[in-house]
Amino acid sequence: MDQNVGILHPGSMGAAVAACAATNAANVLYCTDGRSSASLARAQEYGLTAVSSLPELLERCDMVISLCPPAAAEDVAAEVASHGFGGLYVDANAISIERMRRIEEMLSSHVKAVIDGGVIGSPPVNGKSPLLVLSGPAPAVARVEALFVHTAVRTKTLGPTIGQASALKLAYASFQKTSRVLVALSIALARVHDVDQELLDIAFQRTDSYLAEPEYVAKTAARAWRWGPEMEEVADTLEAAGLPSEMLRAAATTLARWNDAKDVELTLTDALNRLAQP
Repeated sequence: MDQNVGILHPGSMGAAVAACAATNAANVLYCTDGRSSASLARAQEYGLTAVSSLPELLERCDMVISLCPPAAAEDVAAEVASHGFGGLYVDANAISIERMRRIEEMLSSHVKAVIDGGVIGSPPVNGKSPLLVLSGPAPAVARVEALFVHTAVRTKTLGPTIGQASALKLAYASFQKTSRVLVALSIALARVHDVDQELLDIAFQRTDSYLAEPEYVAKTAARAWRWGPEMEEVADTLEAAGLPSEMLRAAATTLARWNDAKDVELTLTDALNRLAQP
């Protein structure tokens, strides 16, 4: 594909997805302005092309993919709109349907098309193959699909309606991520009463139980800074559908106890200790 693609921004998921896109794009660009040293190192590791400013990136790119913390999605879209970007905008963030529709409205008068996307699964590294679900105008969606042909990122088109991809992403996240929070709370409660090994013994007898994966608690803690806001997006979406949201709000509150664990290597004990300290 003879097109330049920009990634906003090269986090752990964004950089890995961008590296897959580089298989078929002419170039994949990222902006160095305002990025952390970890993000810059990650982008360099994946061989992405650096530019110094967002206006330069937008001027050179035919398509941009937004993969950022959920709370920043609208601000990122607004900044892109302020520079008059005229290409294809793919929002692949874990955001509510209402927020996705606001982003489409914000950008629709500027860009060729807005695509609603969502990444389900882990970053495409070490044999992982996440699913990128897409919804929006068919010709534009086809361009995004072509970008990931023969890469570790699988794609699935859901239909033409903006909001479908966001709905599927959040519906899955409401189970997949909240279940990990419940595992952490279960083990933490058992540990307070010195029966955590007995709890795990029971869990290991059930191969379909997340309790049999206690090592995932530390991974959950390290991702809490991103998962917590995502749970708030799920809660907003539940409320908009007339469904109870309290459990997801509680999950977000629980995850917030690990907000300072970003990019920190934790053991299970470390994670549980932080959970017990508000």
